[in-house]
Amino acid sequence: MAKLVFIKVGVFMLALVPALYLSVAAALDGLGSNPAEALIRSTGDWTLRFLCIALAVTPLRLITAYPQWARFRRMLGLFCFFYAALHATSYAFLDMGFAMADIWVDIGKRPFILVGFVAFLVLTLLAATSWSGAQRLLGGRRWQLLHRSVYLVAILAVAHFLWMRAGKNNFADVWWYAAILGGLLGFRGYRYIRNTYLVRMEIG
Repeated sequence: MAKLVFIKVGVFMLALVPALYLSVAAALDGLGSNPAEALIRSTGDWTLRFLCIALAVTPLRLITAYPQWARFRRMLGLFCFFYAALHATSYAFLDMGFAMADIWVDIGKRPFILVGFVAFLVLTLLAATSWSGAQRLLGGRRWQLLHRSVYLVAILAVAHFLWMRAGKNNFADVWWYAAILGGLLGFRGYRYIRNTYLVRMEIG
């Protein structure tokens, strides 16, 4: 148990490194000629990375037959939300000056902003119900059903990224994220179909 706690602390500290790096770089004017765009882009990238890592926990646990991997899933998911919140805040403050009227107009005008906004709302709901008390309040079945919407977040996040890059005709990184998340979603779908088939075989 002590070893697991030590590893979790290490993972926690590593997960903070990108935020610390961006904070120091911003303070030292090290984000290039357009620091606002650099912050928005970087926090968005780290949101996708942590989403991929969090979704990879279950396949990793099943493939390695090491159940302790599951203990990292909530923390990694919360770091995904943390970087998503930084991403949304960077956009709202640095790009829009926290002018809420302009932000709502932008959400309605640009589809990729709307898709990202919906993804962030769902992710916020998942983060708010990630504590064990929420599971007891909602009931295990409803809680599980709600948290399966993380796969909807994955689809929306890739769509947000793809739509944004389409405006610049630059898809260099998008396909990597799409392939990784597609593989993770495919693994989930395969497990669901396989388990459903096995249950029907047992009943039959």
